[in-house]
Amino acid sequence: MSEPEGLQGVPEASEKGTAYGQYAGFEDLDAERLRRRRSEKWRAYPPDVLPAFIAEMDYDLAEPVREALRAAIDLGDCGYANPAGLSEAFALFCAERGGWAVETGRVFLVPDVMAGVDALLTLLTSPGDGVVINPPVYPPFFAHIRNAGRRVVEVPVVRDEGRWTLDFPALEAAFSAGARAFLLCSPHNPTGRVFSRDDLLTIAELSTRYGVAVLSDEIHAPLTLPGAEHTPFVSLGDEAGRNAVTLASASKAFNVAGLKCAVLVAGSEAMRRRLSLLPASCQFGAGLLGVVASIAAWRSGGPWLDRLIEQLDRVRGEFGKLLAERLPEAVYTPPEAGYLAWVDCSGLAPGREPGLSPASVFLSRGKVALGDGRDFGAVGEGFVRVTIGTSTRLLTEIADRMAAAVRA
Repeated sequence: MSEPEGLQGVPEASEKGTAYGQYAGFEDLDAERLRRRRSEKWRAYPPDVLPAFIAEMDYDLAEPVREALRAAIDLGDCGYANPAGLSEAFALFCAERGGWAVETGRVFLVPDVMAGVDALLTLLTSPGDGVVINPPVYPPFFAHIRNAGRRVVEVPVVRDEGRWTLDFPALEAAFSAGARAFLLCSPHNPTGRVFSRDDLLTIAELSTRYGVAVLSDEIHAPLTLPGAEHTPFVSLGDEAGRNAVTLASASKAFNVAGLKCAVLVAGSEAMRRRLSLLPASCQFGAGLLGVVASIAAWRSGGPWLDRLIEQLDRVRGEFGKLLAERLPEAVYTPPEAGYLAWVDCSGLAPGREPGLSPASVFLSRGKVALGDGRDFGAVGEGFVRVTIGTSTRLLTEIADRMAAAVRA
């Protein structure tokens, strides 16, 4: 089988292997091997398209996760999910990596973060209630709010001296106008912004004043990069967390989104009692292999995660250099967490073509699939989201294809 067009020169994986398995290196990715994956990232487009549109890294699994999954498969252990050990593993992970003392009795299993959002909207709000979000933001937020019979209330983040910030006057206006919930993306997807503790305290004060439930999606939190510090919303204390829930998962940090496992963490005893009313489908809709992988990741994946964060810190800077060299009119602020790059392409030729989005031009002329900024809300017009959780060689290929589309 020949190597896909445009990926020639990408090195084969090292035969000598590493401490985490033969293919676990972050820089020795085998393009042909990646093409054999069956995930949405690698099957959504034809083989001549290089995919960088979905929040999925190219790196191999951490060895503790691989070993745990192999052991489960060898046992034929693929039945319904049981959460035994999950809350304890999550609490250990939070204590070791962030100094957050999690009460295990406040942790609840759900299939994934968005399934948790669905359950929380049903439990904590009523049909027709307004739910605040901060576009540009993770596209499923819009659909899940509407599918739950609630109203989307948009309070966009704003650029302030090159940094994305919350618009607190607009947020208070939305709360005072009757919104009943705030679906917070923290760290923020797609901008990669890590909100400060002071930001979160302001949200807590406003939400308490107006009786707004805060649902804090913190799926990218374990990937907070050097220079930033993530604060779990419900770690602010019982008063701030009285009407709040943090949603967390190992899925993004350890690349196991397809295994289906996440947790809800109640911010207070009162919220814990409310979450105890969650339907049984929240547990049995989760995947047992997701539970197995999450426990292994949270208990034993720390050394691998440290190496991953070093890699992501490096590639966010490398991507900035590539854009500066090949597409100097593109505007990019390196993310403070995660592996997603939010790039303003409105100054490029693809951003100025009537009726075409930059993403569609990059796809048709450069054969590189990027996230369309319009999917993240109207304020995303002219932007693309680029998944940069890959090797330097593939990252260079992404930038080269973007540049080729502009030249075309």
